[in-house]
Amino acid sequence: MSAPAPSPLAIVDAEPLPRQEEVLTEAALAFVAELHRRFTPRRDELLARRAERRAEIARTSTLDFLPETAAIRADDSWRVGPCPPALQDRRVEITGPTDRKMTINALNSGARVWLADFEDASAPTWENVVLGQVNLIDAYTRNIDFTDPKSGKSYALRANDELATVVMRPRGWHLNERHLQIDGEPVPGALVDFGLYFFHNAQRLLDLGKGPYFYLPKTESHLEARLWNEVFVFAQDYVGIPQGTVRATVLIETITAAYEMEEILYELRDHASGLNAGRWDYLFSIVKNFRDGGAKFVLPDRNAVTMTAPFMRAYTELLVRTCHKRGAHAIGGMAAFIPSRRDAEVNKVAFEKVRADKDREAGDGFDGSWVAHPDLVPIAMESFDKVLGDKPNQKDRLREDVSVQAGDLIAIDSLDAKPTYPGLVNAVQVGIRYIEAWLRGLGAVAIFNLMEDAATAEISRSQIWQWINAGVEFENGEHATPELARKVAAEELANIRAEIGEEAFAAGHWQQAHDLLLEVSLDENYADFLTLPAYEQLKG
Repeated sequence: MSAPAPSPLAIVDAEPLPRQEEVLTEAALAFVAELHRRFTPRRDELLARRAERRAEIARTSTLDFLPETAAIRADDSWRVGPCPPALQDRRVEITGPTDRKMTINALNSGARVWLADFEDASAPTWENVVLGQVNLIDAYTRNIDFTDPKSGKSYALRANDELATVVMRPRGWHLNERHLQIDGEPVPGALVDFGLYFFHNAQRLLDLGKGPYFYLPKTESHLEARLWNEVFVFAQDYVGIPQGTVRATVLIETITAAYEMEEILYELRDHASGLNAGRWDYLFSIVKNFRDGGAKFVLPDRNAVTMTAPFMRAYTELLVRTCHKRGAHAIGGMAAFIPSRRDAEVNKVAFEKVRADKDREAGDGFDGSWVAHPDLVPIAMESFDKVLGDKPNQKDRLREDVSVQAGDLIAIDSLDAKPTYPGLVNAVQVGIRYIEAWLRGLGAVAIFNLMEDAATAEISRSQIWQWINAGVEFENGEHATPELARKVAAEELANIRAEIGEEAFAAGHWQQAHDLLLEVSLDENYADFLTLPAYEQLKG
């Protein structure tokens, strides 16, 4: 008796989209189905392992470098694969979602790299998932233009040699794609995003002198990096391109991954490009993992936790040393400021802060850094040009002066700052405003002159949760309680209504966003990711 035929991939609960047939081809869906069958069971095991590790942290309130991988760290002989020419110079990288206008502007921005984002800067509506792929295909075939319906301004690509190199970021391992299912089970969003992009563009990118390059988000262990490596090996064989063509940069944006940087590079060796210091998700991960660790793990206002805080400095300096020891790029954090068209003074102050931040990163040995807006590209470029000159990177700067102990990475109480009442108000403001936009399908949102994405909403709601559960007393004598959070949230909702008017308020998702923020901020059972309950409410 012959074996049953593999179940086909089903597209469910999705309105047809223009040009979706160009992305959701039979061959591409067969590839995604194969990825799902081979790798989702291991993905599920690794998600269960995350929960076990979190329970262990709750029990011990500590973390350490892994004894079972000490030999990898001690072996000075191994390096990551040689860097492809298109990724040698990464001194400025711009981030953003893959809508049509952003695709053109990011590629034209003058940055060396564009992080084309299907993750935190993109709300995963089916339209964003599919049409984002269309836009990237159109960019590589130079079939892309855009005319703004409001301003009438037209956008078109510059010459190929002036365009940024694309490094695409799929969703994290924890998120599923409900619109693609096999046997009634959703396919992991990571495999959908990676699979569709890789299948359609891997050979096309090689023909352009580049390659399929990826940013890997939310990684929590070297075993999760190993799974990605297995995906890459299989995918390259499947489409018939050489092993080692894929290159991945891993975001070290979880506290557990910070203890496994060398092991993560080791697992991805021939496919590794570098590591990135992702600030907001990193802070969110610290709160999430040590949320019941007592007063010594209570973070102050998010804006008080600068990259010069001792525990953040330990993290970034260890990252630079680790990368350069292994021949990989070290990429710095985000400059999220959005320039104001109306307030030159605000811009002047903010630009100086951005310049100081990028000067520090370049001086510390980073090979490049992130910005959220094209106007910041020249500022960051100047900081790295001063240090790099004509060199593409500074991987030869080994930072052997750096020595970080396990306890340094979680010495939260080394920071001389405390939570404040204005900090609570800001967390509520950013949380409600971001979630409302996300529910409308927008993942990158300008709020108070900063480009916010899902990571900033995560740290906002996590801090509210932590401060309440730690019984924090603010400088005005008030205590962090569920009642106080509800009062602040009600006031913010009323302020928004007055600010935008009844009509716009009614047309938005403001009450829904308010309710969801309070749910994930006050629920005794802390949600691992805000985007999990939010996805259940996301239309489209």
